[in-house]
Amino acid sequence: MILILVVEKYTLSSKIILGILFAVLAYLLLNYAMKMIEMGYVLKYKKPLYNHFYLRLRRLNKNQKSVLTHQFSFYKKLTSKEQKYFEHRVASFIKDKDFIGRNGVVINDEIKVRIAATAVMLTFGFRDFYIGIISKIVIYPSNFYSNINKAYHKGEFNPKLKALILSWEDFVQGFDNESDNLNLGIHEFTHAIHINSMKERDVSSIIFSDSFKELSALFSENESLRDELKMSDYFRKYAFTNQFEFLAVTIENFIETPKEFRVQFPEVYGKIKQMLNFNVLGY
Repeated sequence: MILILVVEKYTLSSKIILGILFAVLAYLLLNYAMKMIEMGYVLKYKKPLYNHFYLRLRRLNKNQKSVLTHQFSFYKKLTSKEQKYFEHRVASFIKDKDFIGRNGVVINDEIKVRIAATAVMLTFGFRDFYIGIISKIVIYPSNFYSNINKAYHKGEFNPKLKALILSWEDFVQGFDNESDNLNLGIHEFTHAIHINSMKERDVSSIIFSDSFKELSALFSENESLRDELKMSDYFRKYAFTNQFEFLAVTIENFIETPKEFRVQFPEVYGKIKQMLNFNVLGY
């Protein structure tokens, strides 16, 4: 009798273990199949199968929601459904990053929300919007001395320290005039997104980096387009410092003056829109 019970117990345990192993194997196979299907979709359409899927949407507190509503105009361009997703991403980004004030800057909801919303705006077409290469955001009251090149900066991204560093005065000025194609927050976050896309292999990073390669190929094959860009007054001269600065300046223009950009340089505009997977009204 005891032997029978032991055998039955052993058989039951074996079945449970086999069942768990089968479930894990089935999950891995399904996950692999989905990745292959999506990769085919990405190669064909240059965008992910989906961007937004959340088990629970985070919400901003009353004061944070007021900052987003009244001090971030891009939020108003979104549909009500998109606004809920945007709020969730802003709240999630704030929770994920360390905000550090320097030289008397006291971190408050306005600073957190406006900076987080800038990052979320740029990555709203991404599935992974966290920009994992950033772990902390350091805010100075105005321009600050950088030990990197022994000079005063308005902003910089330090990948070794995983730190985005901003002058709050200049960050705010970037949004005071939203049609001058000069925005510190957009510029510095673009640098971080660009470097992050070179290190990560999530679907949005792949689309971003592949689209940048396509943009680079477009310039190398089209000398007249390169000359036209340089001769134009639409992009400020700093754009032609190197490829990183060119992309950062180009995305500043894309966000602030999309209609003018689309008219003057439709091919370049199309690559930037593809790169960001940007499907917001007005773009």
